[in-house]
Amino acid sequence: QVQFRESGGGLVQAGDSLRLSCAASVRPVRTFSRYTMAWFRQAPGKEREFVVGIDWIDGSTYYTDSVKGRFTISRDNAKNTVYLQMNSLKPEDTAVYYCAADTRLRTGTFPAQYANWGQGTQVTVSS
Repeated sequence: QVQFRESGGGLVQAGDSLRLSCAASVRPVRTFSRYTMAWFRQAPGKEREFVVGIDWIDGSTYYTDSVKGRFTISRDNAKNTVYLQMNSLKPEDTAVYYCAADTRLRTGTFPAQYANWGQGTQVTVSS
């Protein structure tokens, strides 16, 4: 049994920062560390797109080009939480952000590769 809940979204101005959190409720508790975690986003009228992921084995991270140097993913397995630090936000970052998780892969950039999803949190960046 696993559930994920995002938080931290909001309305900000271009250039501002936000930190998103994705808290996991998993049973057994210690299994969170075995999940590869990722953030996706979906803007109105667009498909859900990969943003960043973190490997469960060695913590390797991988980013989509548009957020490299601005976004940082991290995880705290003791708190069953993954974070997305977003700096220098742009209006084109506006979207609903979802965390995704799966134990069956180390890296994945397609939504279909992830079996577990949060409900999403809205990020709106004004110009």
